[in-house]
Amino acid sequence: MLPAEADIPVPQAEQRLRALQRQPALFGPDVAEVEWIETHISWLLLAGDRVYKFKKPLKLDFLDFSTRALRRAACEEELRINRRTAPSLYLGLVGLSGTAAQGLRLQPLEQAPQDAEPAVCMRRFAQDDLLLQRLQDGQLGGADMDALACEIARFHASAAVAGTAQGWGTPLAVQAPVRDCLAALQAQADSGWAALVPALQSLAPWCQQQGAALAPVFEARRLAGRVRECHGDLHLGNLVLLEGQPQAFDAIEFNPALRWIDVVADIAFLVMDLQARDRADGAWRFLDGWLAQEGDFAGMAVLRYYTVYRALVRARVAGMRATQALPASAQAMARAECAQYLALACQCMQPRSAELWLTHGLSGSGKSTQALGLVQARGVVRLRADVERKRLFGLTPGEDSTAIDGGIYTPQATERTYEHLRQQARLVLQSGYTVLVDASFLDPAMRAPFLALAQELGVVCRILAFEAPLAVLRERVRARQQAGGDPSEADEAVLLAQWAARQPFSAAEQGHVLRVDTTRAVDWDHLLPAAHTK
Repeated sequence: MLPAEADIPVPQAEQRLRALQRQPALFGPDVAEVEWIETHISWLLLAGDRVYKFKKPLKLDFLDFSTRALRRAACEEELRINRRTAPSLYLGLVGLSGTAAQGLRLQPLEQAPQDAEPAVCMRRFAQDDLLLQRLQDGQLGGADMDALACEIARFHASAAVAGTAQGWGTPLAVQAPVRDCLAALQAQADSGWAALVPALQSLAPWCQQQGAALAPVFEARRLAGRVRECHGDLHLGNLVLLEGQPQAFDAIEFNPALRWIDVVADIAFLVMDLQARDRADGAWRFLDGWLAQEGDFAGMAVLRYYTVYRALVRARVAGMRATQALPASAQAMARAECAQYLALACQCMQPRSAELWLTHGLSGSGKSTQALGLVQARGVVRLRADVERKRLFGLTPGEDSTAIDGGIYTPQATERTYEHLRQQARLVLQSGYTVLVDASFLDPAMRAPFLALAQELGVVCRILAFEAPLAVLRERVRARQQAGGDPSEADEAVLLAQWAARQPFSAAEQGHVLRVDTTRAVDWDHLLPAAHTK
């Protein structure tokens, strides 16, 4: 950390805001009390239904708020980038002028004197609506992860794509913040924090080796437009439920290099955060939904690297807190948190045993329902034929395909869909993850290329054969059609055609088949021991 260089000393700036806090009437006639929150770079005053965020006059190795002009520019940038995801939350800018002795004044920034201290004015929300709080209260479920995945995918799709002038997303730009985190943590280890040494001895060479090995991938993704103006700090503490919809706020405004990043680097923060809070099921549910919207299965090649990086970021921040002038209990908590995130980083860098799983079953057999359960319980990547088929024709998962000339269910379209699934499965397997291809796979000719792929890559292939009586299948298909919103468009006529054309597995396939009765609760721990996915 560099020494502070400010146009106003930090203690003096804090004293001025403390004086403002003691005058709630300056915030409006209905404000009786003003609450105070402090972060390592900001002060927040909570007054009535508003929040006023002032930036500390600091110059650190990753930001510069040392002059009023820089703080104003940062406030303007914060307003711009956060209105992309939470426009109703970010109301505008205000300026604080005057002194405690002569009188303070808070007014819209455009009406304030030139020397006014700038701040971002936000609409206040209930702390219970933070996704972090909802998780701690046991209120964060799968539907929340689905909605969040759709929202973040929508945001990424509309985000500005990085050009070439600034060098965002180059291999050097990707590796630099990882090295910075490791260097900062190593400095703390060298200063006497010996407990950090074992983890860093494993992480440093792994990050260097992986950074070099993935350099061509980073560059290819940059050229493919996957580096965008993202959020940069996408964790549960920066996500809130507003009017029933999850929204991201508090994006990184102080350092553009930390938000002009690969979209996978953006979601990796949330994936890591959920894992750190013992909600790996939520992490995989979110990732599954985001991939269904984005189709960026090639991004799995860099997910592990970025997840390790995000854990290092959290370890570094906790390490910084541990060295600040805090009560002994708070310092001990920060040290424990730093160790926790380093342990998670070490866990994330461990390779997994990749396998290829194929679903098999008629419409209504429970393939997609059971597949989603496996995604959450086993941490596998799902490729859903109903979704990928529509993607090939430019449709979103929930769109009706009837407007497509010629339809999307012709033999040619089906062959194209399965070939696409095979290509994407290859990418995921080569990235070191088990992939679950969620398709009917009723035709042996469609299964054969996937069995060959598993043999080529030297991975285990399993065929999960989901079964139920015809009457049950018909009832499920009818119920699905009535409910609507499902990517599958198979109706009862399709089901009956499938039933009539079904074929037994060949002798060569029998060794790969795992039969699953979906008329009862499926015990995956018994049918498919977790050891197979480690």
